Amino acid sequence: MTLLFFANSVLLGISLAMDAFSVSIVNAIIEPAMKRSRRCVIAGVYAFFQFIMPLAGWFLVHSFVTRFRRFEPLIPWIALILLAVIGGSMIRDGLHPCDEENGCRTAPLSWGLLLMQGIATSIDALSVGFTIATSTCLEALTASLIIAVVTFAICLLGLRIGRIAGNRLSGRACLFGGIILVLIGIEIFVRGVFF
Repeated sequence: MTLLFFANSVLLGISLAMDAFSVSIVNAIIEPAMKRSRRCVIAGVYAFFQFIMPLAGWFLVHSFVTRFRRFEPLIPWIALILLAVIGGSMIRDGLHPCDEENGCRTAPLSWGLLLMQGIATSIDALSVGFTIATSTCLEALTASLIIAVVTFAICLLGLRIGRIAGNRLSGRACLFGGIILVLIGIEIFVRGVFF
């Protein structure tokens, strides 16, 4: 493992974390009073999925390469559907009138929703298994760990930015956040299908 290996892993982590970063901003916009421990848990869930997905891709390449190649075209569709469902629900809630006292009527981010977001924002990292396919198991594990640490840090930054924006958006946070999630889903889909 060379310095170039570590640099490449960090850059890969930054590029993979961008979707989770955007969704982190949305989560904090919706829940600006989120406690620090909750922000760490949310960033940790995204980091966990960004850790697991490249390893799963590496394993699939080494074990079931032909099956994985058949599944790969579905990755953008899965991300689009998950984020469109979550975002659509938030848009629907955001269109209901909100009072000034309660703001948006959406409940805080549930575990189920957080897990769906984690999968949707990291599923494209399965393809990273192809880029690290020639790596040893230790190298794949190290690269995935670096990706997870980078994702954790970037998501904490996104949650901080979203918290500031959430305080400014008040009652329109649900609508705005839902639109952003749908757009992220479309972006993942377009990038996965056309590029």
